[in-house]
Amino acid sequence: MPPLILALLLSIHVAFAAIPQVDFDRMGKVGLAGAFAGLDIFTNSSITFDPATATLLSRAQDGSLTRVASTNSGGSILAGCPLGGVFYLAGDFTSIDSIPASNIASYNPSSGAITAVGSNGPNGQINALFCDAKEKKLWAGGSFSSPGSSIAIYDPPSNSWSSPPFVGVSGAQAQITSITTNSSESSLFFTGSFVTAFGNGNAVLNGTNNPNVPFSAGASPFSSSLVPVPLQNAQVDGAPSSSQAGFGDIKNILCPAGPDGSGNTWLAADNSSPLITVRAFSFISANGIRIGNTFQANHGTTGFTVTTIPDNTVRTLKYLDPTTGQNQTCSNPCPLSTDSSILYQDFLFDGPVAITGVQIKLASFTGDGPGLHILQLLSSGAFASSIADNNVQSCFAPNPSNTTQTGQWIAKVAKTDIPGTVQTVLASTVAVGTPAASGPLFTWIPYVSAAGNYDINLLVPGCVNLQDCALRTSVKVTVFPGEGLAPFITTVSQQNQNDVTTLLYSGPILPSSPNFVTTITMALADAPTGTGQNGQYEIVADRVQLVLTSAITTSDSTNGSSSTAGLARGFGFLEWPRTSTSVDSSVDGRKFFPNTTLTSLDTLAFNVLSGLGGVTALTSPSLALNAAAHHPSGIFVGGAFSLTSGSASGSSNIVAFKNGALAAMADGGLNGEVTAMVLNGDQLFVGGAFTDTTSGSTQGKLSGIALYNVQQNTWSALGAGVNGVVESIGLLNGQIQIAGNFTKLLSSSSDSGSDAAGFGTWDIKSGSWVNSGGFVVGKMTFVGNGTSSQFIAGKVAASRKFGATGLVMLKNGNEDGPQIAPLSIGLSASVSPSASTSLRRRSALPSPGAWISHMKFSHIFARQSTTSQPTPLSAPLSASAPAVLVGIFWTNSTSSKEVVILGGNFTFTGTGSSSVSEAVAIYDPDSSTIHGLVGPQINGTVRALYVDDNSLYVGGEFTIAGASVNGLALYDLSKNEWNLNGLQSLQPSSGSTVVGRSISKSTSKPTTLIVAGSFAQAGSLRCQGICSFDTSSKQWNALGNGIQGEVAHVVYAGTDQATLIAAGSIALSDNTAANVAQFSFENATWTAVGSGADIPGPLSAIEINNGNSSSLFAAGKSSDGSTAFLTAWNGVKWSTLGSSFDQGTTVAQLTMVPLQSTHTANGIIEPDRVLMISGSLSTSSGNSSSALYDGQTLIPYIISTSASGTSGSVSSLFHSFKSFSFNRRKFLATGVVILISIAISAGVVFLLALIGILWTLFSRKEEKLNKFDGTDDEDDDSTHHRPSSLLEHINAATRTTILGGSPYNYNTEKEEKTRAETDPFAPGPDASNYVRADTPSDAVGGLLAEETSRPAHARYSFDGTGEGELPISAGAEVDVLDDRDPAWWYARDVRTGQEGVVPAAYLY
Repeated sequence: MPPLILALLLSIHVAFAAIPQVDFDRMGKVGLAGAFAGLDIFTNSSITFDPATATLLSRAQDGSLTRVASTNSGGSILAGCPLGGVFYLAGDFTSIDSIPASNIASYNPSSGAITAVGSNGPNGQINALFCDAKEKKLWAGGSFSSPGSSIAIYDPPSNSWSSPPFVGVSGAQAQITSITTNSSESSLFFTGSFVTAFGNGNAVLNGTNNPNVPFSAGASPFSSSLVPVPLQNAQVDGAPSSSQAGFGDIKNILCPAGPDGSGNTWLAADNSSPLITVRAFSFISANGIRIGNTFQANHGTTGFTVTTIPDNTVRTLKYLDPTTGQNQTCSNPCPLSTDSSILYQDFLFDGPVAITGVQIKLASFTGDGPGLHILQLLSSGAFASSIADNNVQSCFAPNPSNTTQTGQWIAKVAKTDIPGTVQTVLASTVAVGTPAASGPLFTWIPYVSAAGNYDINLLVPGCVNLQDCALRTSVKVTVFPGEGLAPFITTVSQQNQNDVTTLLYSGPILPSSPNFVTTITMALADAPTGTGQNGQYEIVADRVQLVLTSAITTSDSTNGSSSTAGLARGFGFLEWPRTSTSVDSSVDGRKFFPNTTLTSLDTLAFNVLSGLGGVTALTSPSLALNAAAHHPSGIFVGGAFSLTSGSASGSSNIVAFKNGALAAMADGGLNGEVTAMVLNGDQLFVGGAFTDTTSGSTQGKLSGIALYNVQQNTWSALGAGVNGVVESIGLLNGQIQIAGNFTKLLSSSSDSGSDAAGFGTWDIKSGSWVNSGGFVVGKMTFVGNGTSSQFIAGKVAASRKFGATGLVMLKNGNEDGPQIAPLSIGLSASVSPSASTSLRRRSALPSPGAWISHMKFSHIFARQSTTSQPTPLSAPLSASAPAVLVGIFWTNSTSSKEVVILGGNFTFTGTGSSSVSEAVAIYDPDSSTIHGLVGPQINGTVRALYVDDNSLYVGGEFTIAGASVNGLALYDLSKNEWNLNGLQSLQPSSGSTVVGRSISKSTSKPTTLIVAGSFAQAGSLRCQGICSFDTSSKQWNALGNGIQGEVAHVVYAGTDQATLIAAGSIALSDNTAANVAQFSFENATWTAVGSGADIPGPLSAIEINNGNSSSLFAAGKSSDGSTAFLTAWNGVKWSTLGSSFDQGTTVAQLTMVPLQSTHTANGIIEPDRVLMISGSLSTSSGNSSSALYDGQTLIPYIISTSASGTSGSVSSLFHSFKSFSFNRRKFLATGVVILISIAISAGVVFLLALIGILWTLFSRKEEKLNKFDGTDDEDDDSTHHRPSSLLEHINAATRTTILGGSPYNYNTEKEEKTRAETDPFAPGPDASNYVRADTPSDAVGGLLAEETSRPAHARYSFDGTGEGELPISAGAEVDVLDDRDPAWWYARDVRTGQEGVVPAAYLY
């Protein structure tokens, strides 16, 4: 080994070196490809992630991630929001980065400080935070008891906690899951699992069930409280009827005036199965039937069935068995008691149903035939109509329902939702601007038979049927439920297009009595909505419906009456004014809210509780409302629930609240829990644990995330969702961010999808999943916006600053590293997987010092012996999908746009396409679009790409369906089609597989393509490992006598690239082991580069230093495959550079890159550049993907991670400039430039004066010489040696000035002695960093006469554009004719015969 290299290696020290600033911009556009999902620039810090903790990450505008802090083990972060330049994070934890903090902490992005938030904060888990910038308050909700019950408020200025103005909430699971604002940001919405109660909590209701209804053991207190529907105006038929006098009229049994007998009983014809049909031809809300048997001699009914009209459904009925007292169900038939002590039995539906009538079949009887004494249709509780004729007195009722009105009301007829029926309503017009007190009033006075808990509904006909939409407005409805109970006031919109049922009140109602009646009064709203038509509003009065939810059954011990609190209850939702933050001692939400705090939206909670089945249905611990979103059209609430009754009956997990009532969403909602919602205009993004709508309308495409169009009432998919659960949703910069427990983002056409473990981003504009910018692997629980950045949190297993599936674009940055722009499109796993090479998985990033290579000279590799059979190449770099292995830039001749063509092992769905493409992608970084190749797709892995004009050459290990292709293919980019005609395929050796590893071209051979890799022949031509392809004729040609073995990579030497250098596992045709061989295009011969014995094993990568064939770097593995190595060629010898690479290292690429600054000079690599080593680099302390080598120190540069969190790899760095200069351009300051300009001007003046002087002197000399005889000169025996060119004069003069002495005063003896004592490998006189002798004359002695010549070779290329200079190419053979000048030698090019001077340092 040359002494200089030895000295350098022995001087290397183990210490951290600052990351060099690579000058990527000098290379044009630069891409970095590999098998990774996330990567980062190495920094001098160690970052660890423990998935047992919860970690908060900040997300910059470009999506890059930075760790902020982590909780204690077992902790969780569930919520966060910014306030006053501070970000608050909350959940369930005891510390953050070892700083004690109970469930909530603050993070200051400016200082990076983490602090606890006050003292005596929430003593339990916090699920939701709301930062109120207007009031400068922080609201927290969750599951805790102090300082408030499930809700607390923090005041930053005073650093103190307090309970909310209403103390808190209770009931059910007593927890808050979300806190948001309404659309006007005037109030807060709380959702969760809790019960609200409004009204007078101190009032006691006294009453009994209907005293006018005769008792029967076949009825319950509930059923006997239901007011029968008056059927006097209905069509009632019974056939066949008995001909017996007094028993043939079916109407006798609707409300019998006396006991069972003539005139009060109906008998059917003997031995018949009669049908009784009841038709009202109008809307009926019915809850069941009341039926009483006849006990006339030889007559009685034993079984019957009930079919409702118009749905023609045989109903399943519930009844109380009078003999056992147990609740029973029946259908076809239902039994009817023949016990004469049972006056009647009540048979109920599952709940109130909207019907127009019933048909009852008496299926079985006793004696001669069936018969009945009582038949009534039971209402849902009580009722009142605006039309007086409909308010007929019910059976057993002392008086009918009633109405009163002020103003002018006219009748209007409207269709109903029930086919074949119409409904008459009253309407009144009022001038726009009329005060509510001066407008019309309408009051319903329903007859209520018994005390109980009721839902009072207002039926509002749709404006479309009445054709009065423009006139509609909103009304104020006041409910007086009973004596001692405060009224309930609700504002109801009547602008609904279709019929709606609006819940007005839910709570206790007292029965009608001479002293009190329940009233529902409707008036114009205080602030009417809408603009009216022709200066008029219209309000409509239809019906009110009282639905009994529970009867009063607890008897007072003294008087047998029942009592209950006068409260209206709701579930899971509460609205509270945002400005009301002061504590009011008179309000305790754990008990009840006074009616003064009730808002029109609180009825949402009443409706939900009613739809769930009342308080008794709140038994499931998972039952909750988790999120709310307020749209101008209404409120959307999502959670875990299923509604079984009410206007949105059948809805699951998500429902809308519009026009004062719940409204079912398309397809019945979703089939799993909803956890989060975000509104973007009319787009409602919903996340949770669902896979489809309740009806299954999307075939499973709504997995975890869905989009609901509010205006169109339709669901649509985001791709095909994710393969798990979404816990949180964010909205930033036109993109939706989701966090949860999933690993893939599913595309609409592929079940595999792209990897995204816990975090994903959907671009709203393009309608596709896009790169999130950063990389994280974990079970994420939160995403939310900060002041200047976004934050995500969860159980993080691994994270990198940047996330990308296999590609990032690099540009110059700052001292922290380059600017990184990740691939904006997610790539998926290929359908043709490739084997992977395992590396040791690190548990943490190592410290930088441990990464630096020792590079000890004492590290000796096993030498490769000469053999006739080259050792096979080591396994290539892992290509586990998705992996990008190669990239190249191409300028589209049509659009003049420069794009990136990628190759590897991956699949993807192109932008705007539904088809899946494989292995090759065309990516436009500017528009973030990606497209595949048209036509049959590649089946395999692409490892090499080359673009020649519009022709794309693809190499690797693959086939194409329907084509004779093996490892090499040609695609016409201008025609978007494969161009395979005439392309003879590569052929493997026996038992091997074709692998195209390298495709390249020399600038000296514009129509010759060099294809290299693992193959035996091309078509029928034998050309093992490397072959040339004529692009014009599509013919294969061998390179000289060829080589043996496999080629991993090819580079070119010389300015005209006239020499090809191949590396791999190579032997020459004469079996000489080489592993690095060069081919001369000029003489078509192969020669070994140095001795193959000096290279420890097969090579996987090679790089030439700026075309200099005497400065090569190669990497590979030892012959036994156990150790990776790096070796360098200095023009004389291969020298292995020791390293700390461990087993498992694979070097995929070596490339020389320019620097923005310089490193310390050494004899291996010039100060203005470094060698970038890429692949999968394993050391004793961990793994990296790229490192920079400056000739002395190995500096870790890129760290990457796979989608699963294991180590990733880098395959290649590629750039758009085919050539670039390593020389840095330096620009002087303006002042210096001015001074130089002045100096130049002065110099020009001086030069002109000098020319004048010289002209005068030469003129005089010529005159003087003419006077001498010419023979005098011929007698002079002195010898004059003139330099070969003017440059030599200048150089010699310069050296004389610096070193002293005459440039032509040679002492041969002294020179030889001096040169014999000089180290031939010492640095040259120009202090360059090249490993070379000063000049050949220093090593072997100067020539004694000009006539004598000696052979030499060009170490570097020299352009020779100056006067008298000789242009040469690196490696060219020359004859040195004069080497007496130490800087410039006179030489002859053996090939051309041309002579001239060349730099002495360029020859050896």
